[in-house]
Amino acid sequence: MPFWLLYRLSDLLFLLLFYVFRYRKKVVIKNLENAFPQKNTKEIFYIARGFYHNLCDIHIERIKGFSISKRTIVKRYKILNPEILLANYNKGESVIALAGHCSNWEWGAFAGGLQTIHTNIAFYKPLSNRYIDNFMQRIRAKCKTKLVSIYTTARTFKDYKNTLCVYLMIADQSPSNVQKAYWVNFLHQDTACLHGPEKYACLYNLPLYFLDIRRVKRGYYEVEILKLIDNPNDYKEGQITEKYMQILESVIRRSPENWLWSHRRWKKKRINSPLCTSNQ
Repeated sequence: MPFWLLYRLSDLLFLLLFYVFRYRKKVVIKNLENAFPQKNTKEIFYIARGFYHNLCDIHIERIKGFSISKRTIVKRYKILNPEILLANYNKGESVIALAGHCSNWEWGAFAGGLQTIHTNIAFYKPLSNRYIDNFMQRIRAKCKTKLVSIYTTARTFKDYKNTLCVYLMIADQSPSNVQKAYWVNFLHQDTACLHGPEKYACLYNLPLYFLDIRRVKRGYYEVEILKLIDNPNDYKEGQITEKYMQILESVIRRSPENWLWSHRRWKKKRINSPLCTSNQ
Protein backbone atom coordinates (compact mmCIF):
# COMPACT_ATOMS: atom_id res chain seq x y z
CA MET A 1 0.00 0.00 0.00
CA PRO A 2 1.28 3.51 -0.74
CA PHE A 3 2.29 5.70 2.17
CA TRP A 4 -0.47 8.26 1.57
CA LEU A 5 -3.12 5.56 2.02
CA LEU A 6 -1.39 4.12 5.07
CA TYR A 7 -1.46 7.53 6.74
CA ARG A 8 -5.18 7.89 6.04
CA LEU A 9 -5.57 4.60 7.94
CA SER A 10 -3.40 6.04 10.70
CA ASP A 11 -5.70 9.08 10.92
CA LEU A 12 -8.69 6.79 11.29
CA LEU A 13 -6.89 4.72 13.93
CA PHE A 14 -6.11 7.94 15.82
CA LEU A 15 -9.81 8.89 15.97
CA LEU A 16 -10.69 5.46 17.31
CA LEU A 17 -7.94 5.29 19.94
CA PHE A 18 -8.19 8.87 21.15
CA TYR A 19 -11.91 9.62 21.03
CA VAL A 20 -13.69 6.25 20.99
CA PHE A 21 -11.66 3.62 22.85
CA ARG A 22 -9.61 6.19 24.81
CA TYR A 23 -6.67 3.77 24.86
CA ARG A 24 -4.75 4.22 28.13
CA LYS A 25 -5.80 7.84 28.12
CA LYS A 26 -5.78 8.16 31.91
CA VAL A 27 -2.22 6.80 32.00
CA VAL A 28 -1.09 9.20 29.29
CA ILE A 29 -2.65 12.27 30.91
CA LYS A 30 -1.33 11.36 34.36
CA ASN A 31 2.19 10.83 33.02
CA LEU A 32 2.11 14.16 31.20
CA GLU A 33 0.79 16.03 34.22
CA ASN A 34 3.54 14.62 36.43
CA ALA A 35 6.26 15.27 33.87
CA PHE A 36 5.14 18.82 33.04
CA PRO A 37 3.57 20.29 36.20
CA GLN A 38 3.98 23.80 34.80
CA LYS A 39 1.67 23.14 31.83
CA ASN A 40 -2.07 23.78 31.98
CA THR A 41 -4.86 21.40 31.01
CA LYS A 42 -5.09 22.69 27.46
CA GLU A 43 -1.36 22.24 26.86
CA ILE A 44 -1.45 18.72 28.27
CA PHE A 45 -4.40 17.89 26.01
CA TYR A 46 -2.57 19.01 22.86
CA ILE A 47 0.56 17.05 23.78
CA ALA A 48 -1.59 13.96 24.41
CA ARG A 49 -3.34 14.44 21.10
CA GLY A 50 0.01 14.70 19.30
CA PHE A 51 1.22 11.59 21.09
CA TYR A 52 -1.71 9.50 19.81
CA HIS A 53 -1.05 10.71 16.27
CA ASN A 54 2.58 9.66 16.66
CA LEU A 55 1.62 6.30 18.18
CA CYS A 56 -0.69 5.48 15.28
CA ASP A 57 1.91 6.48 12.69
CA ILE A 58 4.48 4.25 14.39
CA HIS A 59 2.14 1.24 14.29
CA ILE A 60 1.40 1.82 10.61
CA GLU A 61 5.09 2.32 9.81
CA ARG A 62 5.99 -0.83 11.74
CA ILE A 63 3.67 -2.84 9.47
CA LYS A 64 5.04 -1.06 6.39
CA GLY A 65 8.49 -2.13 7.55
CA PHE A 66 7.70 -5.73 6.58
CA SER A 67 7.73 -4.80 2.89
CA ILE A 68 9.75 -1.58 2.74
CA SER A 69 12.72 -1.52 0.37
CA LYS A 70 16.29 -0.76 1.36
CA ARG A 71 16.28 2.30 -0.89
CA THR A 72 13.16 3.66 0.80
CA ILE A 73 14.59 3.11 4.28
CA VAL A 74 17.76 5.03 3.45
CA LYS A 75 15.65 7.82 1.92
CA ARG A 76 13.14 8.08 4.76
CA TYR A 77 15.35 7.25 7.75
CA LYS A 78 18.64 9.03 7.21
CA ILE A 79 21.56 8.78 9.63
CA LEU A 80 23.18 12.20 9.43
CA ASN A 81 26.67 11.38 10.69
CA PRO A 82 27.48 7.65 10.39
CA GLU A 83 31.14 8.59 9.92
CA ILE A 84 31.39 9.36 13.65
CA LEU A 85 31.68 5.59 14.22
CA LEU A 86 34.60 5.17 11.80
CA ALA A 87 37.16 6.13 14.45
CA ASN A 88 35.89 3.32 16.68
CA TYR A 89 35.87 0.87 13.80
CA ASN A 90 39.43 1.75 12.81
CA LYS A 91 40.54 1.24 16.42
CA GLY A 92 38.85 -2.16 16.49
CA GLU A 93 36.13 -1.05 18.92
CA SER A 94 32.54 -2.12 19.19
CA VAL A 95 30.09 0.46 20.56
CA ILE A 96 26.74 0.61 22.31
CA ALA A 97 24.12 2.89 20.75
CA LEU A 98 21.29 3.89 23.08
CA ALA A 99 17.94 5.26 22.01
CA GLY A 100 14.57 5.95 23.58
CA HIS A 101 11.00 5.33 22.49
CA CYS A 102 10.99 8.60 20.54
CA SER A 103 9.48 9.23 17.11
CA ASN A 104 9.93 6.07 15.02
CA TRP A 105 12.40 3.82 16.79
CA GLU A 106 11.17 0.78 14.82
CA TRP A 107 12.97 1.61 11.58
CA GLY A 108 16.28 2.07 13.38
CA ALA A 109 16.97 -1.65 13.14
CA PHE A 110 16.66 -1.38 9.35
CA ALA A 111 18.62 1.83 8.88
CA GLY A 112 21.62 1.05 11.06
CA GLY A 113 22.70 -2.02 9.14
CA LEU A 114 22.42 -0.19 5.82
CA GLN A 115 24.21 3.02 6.80
CA THR A 116 26.98 2.04 9.24
CA ILE A 117 30.06 -0.12 8.77
CA HIS A 118 29.81 -2.12 12.02
CA THR A 119 27.78 -5.29 12.38
CA ASN A 120 24.43 -4.17 13.81
CA ILE A 121 22.86 -6.16 16.65
CA ALA A 122 19.47 -4.97 17.91
CA PHE A 123 18.12 -6.28 21.21
CA TYR A 124 14.37 -6.81 21.31
CA LYS A 125 11.67 -8.62 23.24
CA PRO A 126 10.60 -11.68 21.20
CA LEU A 127 6.97 -11.95 20.12
CA SER A 128 4.83 -14.72 21.52
CA ASN A 129 3.95 -15.85 17.98
CA ARG A 130 7.15 -17.54 16.83
CA TYR A 131 6.16 -17.50 13.14
CA ILE A 132 5.77 -13.72 13.09
CA ASP A 133 8.88 -13.41 15.23
CA ASN A 134 10.92 -15.48 12.77
CA PHE A 135 9.52 -13.43 9.89
CA MET A 136 10.63 -10.19 11.60
CA GLN A 137 14.13 -11.58 12.07
CA ARG A 138 14.39 -12.50 8.38
CA ILE A 139 13.25 -9.03 7.32
CA ARG A 140 15.81 -7.33 9.58
CA ALA A 141 18.52 -9.69 8.34
CA LYS A 142 18.00 -8.43 4.78
CA CYS A 143 19.03 -5.00 6.07
CA LYS A 144 22.18 -6.44 7.69
CA THR A 145 20.82 -6.21 11.22
CA LYS A 146 20.64 -9.18 13.58
CA LEU A 147 17.76 -9.24 16.07
CA VAL A 148 18.72 -10.75 19.40
CA SER A 149 16.44 -11.54 22.32
CA ILE A 150 16.89 -9.39 25.42
CA TYR A 151 16.90 -12.66 27.36
CA THR A 152 20.24 -13.61 25.79
CA THR A 153 21.97 -10.26 26.26
CA ALA A 154 24.86 -11.54 28.39
CA ARG A 155 25.60 -14.42 26.02
CA THR A 156 25.41 -12.14 22.97
CA PHE A 157 28.01 -9.71 24.28
CA LYS A 158 30.27 -12.66 25.08
CA ASP A 159 29.75 -14.37 21.70
CA TYR A 160 30.38 -11.19 19.68
CA LYS A 161 33.26 -9.76 21.71
CA ASN A 162 35.65 -10.37 18.79
CA THR A 163 33.29 -8.86 16.18
CA LEU A 164 33.06 -5.12 15.56
CA CYS A 165 29.44 -4.39 16.47
CA VAL A 166 26.99 -1.63 17.14
CA TYR A 167 24.77 -2.93 19.93
CA LEU A 168 21.41 -1.16 19.57
CA MET A 169 19.56 -0.84 22.87
CA ILE A 170 16.29 0.91 23.79
CA ALA A 171 16.89 1.70 27.45
CA ASP A 172 14.03 3.90 28.69
CA GLN A 173 11.56 1.21 29.73
CA SER A 174 10.81 0.25 33.31
CA PRO A 175 13.16 -2.48 34.66
CA SER A 176 11.66 -5.81 35.67
CA ASN A 177 14.08 -6.17 38.59
CA VAL A 178 13.89 -3.00 40.69
CA GLN A 179 16.62 -4.22 43.04
CA LYS A 180 19.22 -3.86 40.28
CA ALA A 181 17.91 -0.54 39.02
CA TYR A 182 19.74 2.76 39.00
CA TRP A 183 17.58 5.63 40.24
CA VAL A 184 17.60 9.10 38.74
CA ASN A 185 15.43 12.18 38.80
CA PHE A 186 13.78 12.07 35.37
CA LEU A 187 10.99 14.41 34.29
CA HIS A 188 10.42 15.53 37.91
CA GLN A 189 10.03 11.96 39.14
CA ASP A 190 12.07 9.35 40.99
CA THR A 191 12.70 6.87 38.17
CA ALA A 192 14.05 3.32 38.07
CA CYS A 193 16.39 2.73 35.13
CA LEU A 194 17.75 -0.37 33.44
CA HIS A 195 21.24 -1.31 34.60
CA GLY A 196 22.14 -3.35 31.51
CA PRO A 197 23.65 -0.74 29.15
CA GLU A 198 25.96 0.62 31.82
CA LYS A 199 26.85 -2.87 33.03
CA TYR A 200 27.95 -4.17 29.61
CA ALA A 201 29.66 -0.92 28.64
CA CYS A 202 31.86 -1.18 31.73
CA LEU A 203 32.35 -4.94 31.48
CA TYR A 204 33.65 -4.76 27.88
CA ASN A 205 34.88 -1.14 28.02
CA LEU A 206 32.64 -0.06 25.13
CA PRO A 207 32.06 3.60 24.15
CA LEU A 208 28.41 4.69 24.25
CA TYR A 209 26.45 6.84 21.83
CA PHE A 210 22.95 8.30 21.92
CA LEU A 211 20.68 8.14 18.87
CA ASP A 212 18.72 11.38 18.56
CA ILE A 213 15.76 10.47 16.31
CA ARG A 214 13.85 13.43 14.84
CA ARG A 215 10.79 13.54 12.60
CA VAL A 216 11.48 15.86 9.67
CA LYS A 217 7.96 15.45 8.32
CA ARG A 218 5.43 12.66 8.27
CA GLY A 219 7.16 9.44 7.26
CA TYR A 220 10.64 10.99 7.15
CA TYR A 221 13.22 10.87 9.95
CA GLU A 222 16.78 11.94 10.64
CA VAL A 223 19.08 10.38 13.22
CA GLU A 224 22.05 12.19 14.74
CA ILE A 225 24.60 10.03 16.56
CA LEU A 226 25.74 11.83 19.70
CA LYS A 227 28.82 10.83 21.71
CA LEU A 228 27.72 9.89 25.22
CA ILE A 229 30.71 8.25 26.94
CA ASP A 230 34.22 7.41 25.64
CA ASN A 231 35.71 5.50 28.55
CA PRO A 232 32.93 4.01 30.70
CA ASN A 233 35.28 2.76 33.40
CA ASP A 234 36.26 6.36 34.20
CA TYR A 235 32.79 6.96 35.67
CA LYS A 236 31.32 6.10 39.04
CA GLU A 237 28.46 3.62 39.25
CA GLY A 238 25.22 5.15 38.03
CA GLN A 239 26.76 8.19 36.32
CA ILE A 240 26.53 6.74 32.80
CA THR A 241 22.86 5.92 33.27
CA GLU A 242 22.23 9.39 34.66
CA LYS A 243 23.88 11.03 31.66
CA TYR A 244 21.83 8.95 29.24
CA MET A 245 18.60 9.89 31.02
CA GLN A 246 19.55 13.57 31.02
CA ILE A 247 20.03 13.58 27.24
CA LEU A 248 16.81 11.61 26.77
CA GLU A 249 14.92 14.13 28.89
CA SER A 250 16.20 17.04 26.80
CA VAL A 251 15.02 15.23 23.64
CA ILE A 252 11.59 14.59 25.17
CA ARG A 253 11.21 18.22 26.25
CA ARG A 254 12.03 19.35 22.72
CA SER A 255 9.15 17.30 21.23
CA PRO A 256 7.13 15.73 24.06
CA GLU A 257 4.42 14.36 21.78
CA ASN A 258 6.94 11.97 20.19
CA TRP A 259 7.74 9.92 23.31
CA LEU A 260 5.85 6.78 24.39
CA TRP A 261 3.61 8.13 27.18
CA SER A 262 1.23 5.17 27.25
CA HIS A 263 3.50 2.79 29.17
CA ARG A 264 3.44 2.84 32.96
CA ARG A 265 6.96 4.16 33.24
CA TRP A 266 6.78 5.11 36.92
CA LYS A 267 5.02 2.07 38.38
CA LYS A 268 8.21 0.96 40.20
CA LYS A 269 8.98 2.47 43.61
CA ARG A 270 12.37 2.84 45.21
CA ILE A 271 13.34 0.24 47.78
CA ASN A 272 16.30 0.09 50.12
CA SER A 273 19.02 -1.78 48.28
CA PRO A 274 22.79 -1.35 48.02
CA LEU A 275 22.46 -1.82 44.24
CA CYS A 276 20.29 1.25 43.90
CA THR A 277 22.01 4.60 43.57
CA SER A 278 20.59 8.06 44.09
CA ASN A 279 21.54 10.63 41.47
CA GLN A 280 19.47 13.52 42.67
